[in-house]
Amino acid sequence: MIYIFDDEAGDQTLHIKSELYKYLVKVRRHCEGDEILFRSRENLQILHKYKINHIQARGIKLSLISSNKEEVKSSKSLHIAWCIIDLKSIEKILPSLCEMGVDKISFISSERSQKNFKLDFKRFNRIIEASMQQSGRSFYIEFDTYNSIKNFIYEFPDTKVFDFSDKILKNCVDFKTVLIGSEGGFSDKERELLSALEVFRLNTPMVLRSESAVMAVASKILL
Repeated sequence: MIYIFDDEAGDQTLHIKSELYKYLVKVRRHCEGDEILFRSRENLQILHKYKINHIQARGIKLSLISSNKEEVKSSKSLHIAWCIIDLKSIEKILPSLCEMGVDKISFISSERSQKNFKLDFKRFNRIIEASMQQSGRSFYIEFDTYNSIKNFIYEFPDTKVFDFSDKILKNCVDFKTVLIGSEGGFSDKERELLSALEVFRLNTPMVLRSESAVMAVASKILL
């Protein structure tokens, strides 16, 4: 874990109790004199360094050493437009997308998306926070929704489309916005709508699941 979220980070003194206390003392084996990094959700770009002064039976007391602006983000920017799939599959790869540096994910209700899923962005952010603490990232992924591919393309006309194509995605491409379909891909009507956009595929003869495609495309562009 690179840093820890604490809403009181920045105060001269921190008092850690409960589950975080158990994690730091019993799992991480921190001792008096150790230094630990913290960030507050209200000002993520400031990294606070604390020193453990006292470890008691049920709590830790830490004193502030320094507070410095330290932003950690990818050198590239990627906005993924992702047609909605099973939420469990989305949640499974969110930490990896966070670590790779994806800036934004727009979830789109496409013709082949399952309609009974309700997106829970608060839960997504909790998952992202755990990944941010592990990876050091200091920016949340931004989430939003669109009720159709048509509406999304209207707002982002330069979107690149992952689908069957002769064009293979190369290394070092600078795609800013990428659209990836749900399980089963795009409908004929949606493909007609997307026909004017640049379409690409990955260099594999296999048919990828939606979440595999998202992971592969993001890593190809960002890493």
